[in-house]
Amino acid sequence: MPVVTVTAEPPRQPEVLELLRQGDEFTLALYPPESSHLLSVDELERPGVTVFVARTAGNAVGMVALVADGGGVAELKRMFVLPAARGTGTGAALLAALESHAREHGIAVVQLETGPLQPAAIRLYERSGYVLIPNFGKYRGDPHSVCYEKTLT
Repeated sequence: MPVVTVTAEPPRQPEVLELLRQGDEFTLALYPPESSHLLSVDELERPGVTVFVARTAGNAVGMVALVADGGGVAELKRMFVLPAARGTGTGAALLAALESHAREHGIAVVQLETGPLQPAAIRLYERSGYVLIPNFGKYRGDPHSVCYEKTLT
């Protein structure tokens, strides 16, 4: 198994931009544009957003962002792992880093939205303790959205 390291990094760097591009391509191949709730690199640079990058042998192989609302709840966004790195623990490592950071910053609840056509992502979230919740916020009424939540202890 390759060693995976995860650190908070700025989103505007070539390898992360490539992860964002591939994540966009993946999402738009599955869902209509109106059900694509992806954050842009500009949005990922806003205050309250932390981007985590997973690396193997120095190469970026996955990413995830945490968007804090300042009220103890945050949303997980832009989770993407390169196809070659799936099944290696990269997704779990990204979630662990995100959740550790959230706890350290007083975030009690992490919510997320994914799509029903992403069973591997759903399995990862459920294995990691996320529970299905009614769609929240802008995801309400979107048949291509499935929402989850985890209370951090």
